[in-house]
Amino acid sequence: MSNRIYVALDTPDLERAKTLAARVRHHVGGIKLGLEFFMANGRSGVHEMHDLGLPIFLDLKFHDIPNTVAKAIMALRGLEPAILTVHAAGGRAMLEDAKAAAPLGTKVVAVTTLTSLDGSDLKSIGVNGDPHEQVLRLTELAMTSGVDGIVCSGEEVGAAHKLWPKGFFVVPGVRPPNGEVGDQKRIVTPRAALDAGASILVIGRPITGAEDPDTAARAIEATL
Repeated sequence: MSNRIYVALDTPDLERAKTLAARVRHHVGGIKLGLEFFMANGRSGVHEMHDLGLPIFLDLKFHDIPNTVAKAIMALRGLEPAILTVHAAGGRAMLEDAKAAAPLGTKVVAVTTLTSLDGSDLKSIGVNGDPHEQVLRLTELAMTSGVDGIVCSGEEVGAAHKLWPKGFFVVPGVRPPNGEVGDQKRIVTPRAALDAGASILVIGRPITGAEDPDTAARAIEATL
């Protein structure tokens, strides 16, 4: 993949998403559509975005009993996203069934620990150990469950890549050196994340919130 930036179009507004995607399309490798977009626009919205010709990362983070997750993924048939997310915390059987249900060309990646969580957040939901330990525990689970890779922060991707050299690593929450942090707690620069082993970078507000999204995407691309 020549360009490893996926731009996060976290908006319920289909026309805004299309306009943003059209503006940055020559400086990104794909587009990420999440719950906010999918709940507002559904399958037809994804189809419309697909017509722009960029790979689509459908970030729906499925987390339910194995049978429900498998059937939900089967219900997406016809969309054939390049990448699809599930929660690693759903456990081995769920991860195995998710991969089995996904279209052949779709990478299923398991979300380890949300980048908005820190150690005290994990403790409050009964997870002992820091985010780093939890990410590595779930990386090992994902690796042995047959999914394609994981989602983790740039702080953990180096250690996760070492554990799973052939894994596919999605790193959200990266921020250019001069970028605002927003609600992310564990962040690194795009260049540092790639150097540590990221396969793709998910970048939202530093591009979509910029005065000139095209220039912002081009500037980030240049650092890579």
